[in-house]
Amino acid sequence: MAKKQKYYVVWEGNNTGVFESWTETQLQIKGYPNALYKAFKTREEAESAYHGNFSDHIGNSTKSPKKVVSEEARKAIIWESLAVDAACSGNPGIMEYRGVDTSTRDQIFHVGPFKKGTNNVGEFLALVHGLAYLNQNKKSQTPVYSDSRTAMAWVRNKKVKTNLKRSAVNETLFQLIERGEKWLKNNKYENPILKWNTEEWGEIPADFGRK
Repeated sequence: MAKKQKYYVVWEGNNTGVFESWTETQLQIKGYPNALYKAFKTREEAESAYHGNFSDHIGNSTKSPKKVVSEEARKAIIWESLAVDAACSGNPGIMEYRGVDTSTRDQIFHVGPFKKGTNNVGEFLALVHGLAYLNQNKKSQTPVYSDSRTAMAWVRNKKVKTNLKRSAVNETLFQLIERGEKWLKNNKYENPILKWNTEEWGEIPADFGRK
């Protein structure tokens, strides 16, 4: 009996999307920490899953069901935008951050991991990185979404107010913070920084999915 065709969705990997073979899928997840992927029986199911929320298909079954986001609520999202987020294992702990295309979830940049960081610091750096990226690519009107009010305030004030202690372990991280503050003071940007409405829209597209 011929083996049935499967379609593989890669939400987090070297490249993301829907792939038609396991061999091709392996290339996308090999060497990528915490890759997120799953097989589906039909292309329609795979496409729907890829453009939806991976946590609806992957996750701990003991968790509470994810909130279903209505199409009406999603109409409020500006899809031609950049979404940023950070993840931190511990407080302080191993931290990383990234930015993705809000519509396609394609990863634009990913930085880290850093030792002995915090989520707020990562959220700040992600926002500044996103603004600098859009500035460099002459996308002055493209909005940036963040789900961190703290990071948004730090960017607005051009100053990080963290209780994180500076040490030899996280010196590189503090140098990035200072570089970010300096960039904000020396550059002008028009990009709207918008608060992602998690309650209405679900997790921000740049979420690492580790909650």
